[in-house]
Amino acid sequence: MKTIDSNRKNSLAAGVLYLLTFVSIPTLALYGSIHQPNYILGSGPDTKVIIGGILEIIVALTGIGTAVALYPVLKKQNEGVALGLVGSRILEAGTIFAGVAFLLTVVTLRQTAAGAEALVASNTLVIMYDRMFLIGQSFMPAINDVLLGFLLYQSRLVPRGLSLIGIIGGPVLIIGDIFVLFGLIGQHDPSTGLFAVPVALFEFSLGIYLTVKGFKSTPIVDENSDEIIQFGRD
Repeated sequence: MKTIDSNRKNSLAAGVLYLLTFVSIPTLALYGSIHQPNYILGSGPDTKVIIGGILEIIVALTGIGTAVALYPVLKKQNEGVALGLVGSRILEAGTIFAGVAFLLTVVTLRQTAAGAEALVASNTLVIMYDRMFLIGQSFMPAINDVLLGFLLYQSRLVPRGLSLIGIIGGPVLIIGDIFVLFGLIGQHDPSTGLFAVPVALFEFSLGIYLTVKGFKSTPIVDENSDEIIQFGRD
């Protein structure tokens, strides 16, 4: 058997990056003012919205980082699914960047005193951000966690109970997204956040586990070479 010395570095990097994806939690409060219909007609600093945008950019980059850090390990279990995880994370990041661009455009309209003529455009951009958020920061994370949960469950690199939270939490969040799309619940209703709890619990718990403990010691078969590789702590 061959011991991979870099697996602890990969798990630590992935764990820290997963924890960093939670830095955007304050954006709900930071973006409160920009959701006001007459935002661009008001005055005052736009610092909160800009900080929110920066936090979301951090989330986009760290999201890609989690998949890249895990890929060298997860590809030994199933390279196609592991590559799909990287691709879905990149797609998620792309939607986040687009959403941030929408809001920063609204800020620019306000700073340049675009006036009442730009109200429709600014409100449309905010609506587009909300819909982009639903896709990029709700639907895509659900897909990501199903893929990751499956890979971790099969490989047993983390406790299977933890993996199951991701496998179950993803569909729960997707159901919530469907309810929002059909107008059964509001996107910003307090009850809507309940659908995201399992996914948030999975990612936060996974971040802590990988940071503190790393991967469990478990054999994984390399499908390309049929070589059994021992992962985990020595």
